[in-house]
Amino acid sequence: MSFTDEQLERYSRNIILKEVGGKGQKKLLNGRVLIIGAGGLGAPAAMYLAAAGVGHLGLADADRVDLSNLQRQIIHTTSDVGLPKVESARLTIKALNPDVTVQTLEGLVTAENVSSLIKDYDFIIDGTDNFPAKFLINDACVIEGKPFSHAGIIRFQGQLITYIPHQGPCYRCLFPAPPPPDAVPTCRQAGVIGAMAGVIGSLQAMEAVKYLCGIGKPLTGSLLTYDALSMEFRKIKVTKRATCPVCGDNPTIVQPIDYEAPSCDLKP
Repeated sequence: MSFTDEQLERYSRNIILKEVGGKGQKKLLNGRVLIIGAGGLGAPAAMYLAAAGVGHLGLADADRVDLSNLQRQIIHTTSDVGLPKVESARLTIKALNPDVTVQTLEGLVTAENVSSLIKDYDFIIDGTDNFPAKFLINDACVIEGKPFSHAGIIRFQGQLITYIPHQGPCYRCLFPAPPPPDAVPTCRQAGVIGAMAGVIGSLQAMEAVKYLCGIGKPLTGSLLTYDALSMEFRKIKVTKRATCPVCGDNPTIVQPIDYEAPSCDLKP
């Protein structure tokens, strides 16, 4: 493919990077990224991926825009209150970059539909806010051999890790099973500072860009944590567990599972 004059100008700051160049920009334009959750994490991730020129974005979310979302979910505006989040996000993305094709699913991602949903994408971003969804996405991506970025935020803290098939641990290697209901406070109960979503969601977008371009080192085998109050990042080494029920030597989870759901997360 060749670039139009408009594309050369739009993506010029990408193209002049020796790590990206025209070849990498073409990979982005041909790339397909699915973002599950068009909220706090999914909003900045979607906007930066669209701006970078990722040619096909999928958005999955069952919710509608609420006034309380606007403190952190920057892809939505006041005039979008009441709209399905996927539609609000689609409109923002198309206004930002008409090069991007946006496919939406207004509905829940479940054990029944997750495998078919992820199968046509190169990279998955977990922007969800509850443990059952995170375990569902992890299991489906491991089973289907799809790379994905996990992240979570609460209060002034965030974390993320990237799974690449056959290259490192999955989410269940850190946390084998969802915590009991109500064992962990939700963002609605505990609060979250809006900029945390921007920091961590942008890092998820960076992981997707690196993967699509084939550059840098992804967060495989490392959990990156961020404390905004102390302004400290920590990189914690994580190893694959031979006994992991989904990516271990003898997996016992061979198909996605739906769990009961409280909302929001950080660490079990």
